[in-house]
Amino acid sequence: MADSTHTVAGDFTLTTDELRVVARYVVRHAEDVLPVFEQAVPDDPRPRAAIDAARAFIDGARRTKLQRVTSLDAHRAARSAPTEAARLAARSAGDAASAAYLHPLARASQVGHILRAAASAAYVGELAAGGDPAVGDALLERARQRATPVLVDVLRRYPPATGGSSRVARLMRTLDQALRQSADRPPQHTARRSTEARGREYPA
Repeated sequence: MADSTHTVAGDFTLTTDELRVVARYVVRHAEDVLPVFEQAVPDDPRPRAAIDAARAFIDGARRTKLQRVTSLDAHRAARSAPTEAARLAARSAGDAASAAYLHPLARASQVGHILRAAASAAYVGELAAGGDPAVGDALLERARQRATPVLVDVLRRYPPATGGSSRVARLMRTLDQALRQSADRPPQHTARRSTEARGREYPA
């Protein structure tokens, strides 16, 4: 039986259902860019295995060492990937598996476990478009729209993201700020930008 009501405690509590919401959000972005890694390194199954482990948890399985092991393996795959985009894609897969073990500690560093994959996916799209920042911004807007109220509620238990000068770090801080602000204002009409974001494709 799934442990959907189990809680983990630290500076606050997280339920298993909330962890599954976070994992689902991370997985969606990791899956977007997985083909980028698999095109660059077609014989390395480690990032896909991490996503599969995350999916098992999302679908109701208990979190086990499977998520931990596959996450570590995906991050090892990232370190040996031949391009920046492939490295980001593999790391996102590792983040998806490790989301099952998000720590309920009030530290800004934990925000990366929630939002880094989304920011990485935005940057991968930007790189595929020749470094066009407008593409990254549009994909970041899609990531904002994908966030559910539960995801935002979990995010707001942590301090805002800080640090880092890389493009991924900047994108993550922008997304973090937008999601926190979204809880304090009525929904905005962003249909046109959403359509633009959906129209962006990653290389197969």
